Amino acid sequence: MEDGSAAPPQQHGGAAAAQRQATLHDVARTAGVSQATASRVLNGSIRNVRQENVAQVLAAAAELDYTPHLSAQAIARGTTNTAALVVSGVDDPYFSTVAGGATQAAEAAGLIVTMAVADRSPERELQIVRTLRGMRPRAIILTGSRIDGTDTRAALIEELDAYRRAGGSVVLISQYDLPFCTVSIDNYGGARQLARELVGLGYRRFAVVRASAGLRTSRDRCEGFVDGLREFGIGVEGRFVVEAEFSRRGGCAAGRELVRQGLGRTELVVAVNDVMAIGVMTAFRDAGLVPGRDIAVAGFGDIGPAVDVVPALTSVTVPLRQVGLCAMELALTDDDVSRVVPISTNVVLRDSTPRR
Repeated sequence: MEDGSAAPPQQHGGAAAAQRQATLHDVARTAGVSQATASRVLNGSIRNVRQENVAQVLAAAAELDYTPHLSAQAIARGTTNTAALVVSGVDDPYFSTVAGGATQAAEAAGLIVTMAVADRSPERELQIVRTLRGMRPRAIILTGSRIDGTDTRAALIEELDAYRRAGGSVVLISQYDLPFCTVSIDNYGGARQLARELVGLGYRRFAVVRASAGLRTSRDRCEGFVDGLREFGIGVEGRFVVEAEFSRRGGCAAGRELVRQGLGRTELVVAVNDVMAIGVMTAFRDAGLVPGRDIAVAGFGDIGPAVDVVPALTSVTVPLRQVGLCAMELALTDDDVSRVVPISTNVVLRDSTPRR
């Protein structure tokens, strides 16, 4: 037939298609429908398509092992059936747990999540966003601390805004710094409450392990903790505030530095994330100290391994899976209004900080 709605070919048609990648035209011919109808069914737009035609197209696609051309679909629809998640790292359970929640919400919506790692580099983050714009995911979620003092902020806003104007959705899991929907964790408030709880256990002499001041998450947690101590007239000496890489390796290096310079009468070391705290505990063990007995340790985030280490780690719980779920659900709504969704935290006391 001239309109491409010819009857299904003979059995040799399947063999011929098997010798090359099946096309949309092949599917339409095999199903006995127009190419436009086949396209609507395979793109999920079946509202105005008869049910028998839907069944015929899906059966033909399965018979021919048809794989849709994602780039062509993206051009036609302005988006793909994917959502992109940009994380700071993959070696921290914090981000894998967030990714789990985001993936759960995406799969419920029929989307596949692709993940890219920015490695806490603003330049890399910008490069990833530029690449993702060409791939046309339905949503881009950026997760991880904003970093002060970079020269990529304006360019990142421009890229994300252009992506949003083209029909994409942008959500950040971070501090509210960019003009897009943001799922914001109460880092400052959680750290301040941690200080109150630890003072309530009888601790008075502290050390703090933090990341660079430009990393907003680290700064907010450190400031919250110090301000919490100040409520009780307690300070932290400058030499007991150690800066290190925002990782387990960094925490281990900071712990070794504290041992090297001498802990003095320090009773408890607080790290601004759990993996750093676990690294601190490793360094103390290497030096012959027993965490939880000779010196207490606390972290922030309450990642899964926090309860697996010995002693179990006192931390500030962040509902990480719920954070990822919330961010993806927010990204998939039709509401284009930029807003902040606050996420509260709470302190969980464990054996690493026994009552004095």
